[in-house]
Amino acid sequence: MASLQIDYHSDLKEVQSDEALARLLSDAEQRAPFDRLAWWQGLAEHCGMAPLIAVARSSRGTAVLPLSGNSGHLSALSNWYTFRFRPILDGDAPLRDLARDLTRRSHRVTLHGLSDEDQTASTLAAAFGAAGWLVRREVCDTNRILPVAGRGFEDYLATRPGKLRTTLKRKTGKVVARILTRFDAEAWSQYEAIYAESWKPEEGSPAFLRAFAEAEGTAGRLRLALAHSADDPDGPAIAAQMWTVEGGTAFIHKLAHREAAKPLSPGSVLTAALMRHVIEIDRVELVDFGTGDDPYKQDWMDTQRPRFRLDMFRPWNPRNWPALGRIGLRSLAASAKRG
Repeated sequence: MASLQIDYHSDLKEVQSDEALARLLSDAEQRAPFDRLAWWQGLAEHCGMAPLIAVARSSRGTAVLPLSGNSGHLSALSNWYTFRFRPILDGDAPLRDLARDLTRRSHRVTLHGLSDEDQTASTLAAAFGAAGWLVRREVCDTNRILPVAGRGFEDYLATRPGKLRTTLKRKTGKVVARILTRFDAEAWSQYEAIYAESWKPEEGSPAFLRAFAEAEGTAGRLRLALAHSADDPDGPAIAAQMWTVEGGTAFIHKLAHREAAKPLSPGSVLTAALMRHVIEIDRVELVDFGTGDDPYKQDWMDTQRPRFRLDMFRPWNPRNWPALGRIGLRSLAASAKRG
């Protein structure tokens, strides 16, 4: 039987000092920002999250589950900036052993934003179920994506809704777009000013987002775009977007425009400019618009993927009974409504 070692790290410096773990969670090994140690460090430093990195290692492989929380109820180490959550599994990862050991530390584990096109949600549900947890699975969000499928930008554009194509035809000449591939402090200040005047809610953690943009700029993965009115190209920017590109995917993180500039449709013009850039220059295979099924995303994306929540309970732990009772009552009410 392979030897098994399970550790829990609330201090991310411990993870960083572990050479094997740091390498597994590095830029070189992980091809999306949400799977890297640096992302979790940012959540802890700037978003007030308390990390608990659960690690199970055997001679056959490693399982890393980034968690957060206390009082026996653990959740995913993720927040509104995270497109999707998953464990990091290497080799024949001992995920079931890790799920079994978590019974000593937690009576409930809640993981949200799980993908299943890569079997993440199914793998986690099977591992926790086999370890004796009661597992409840439900859809919690939608992820809109664009598989490029070898198309050039003009071919892609020809498939967009007629209203959007008409808008771009009428407005593109009225807006000047600029795309930066490195972090620029002045451009970032303009993004923050635009966001403050936009329809968007208050930014959750500006410090986290800036630190992330700086790091992605250093790595060459940042695509920071600004739009100006063609009548005032040297004036204040009227729209801004932040994308990153890696592993064949363009991730759309942030977009905003000044409400006063809405008649120029600068957001649409800027999105089109970035789409052209990532398709023709970066040669991405996929564009990921994150979570949320906003109607405007459907104009740009071709398909959608569900995101799942898993709620895992120790069934005989009294602390879970109120929550399990509420779930049971909701299920009965839903059944009665369907009947």
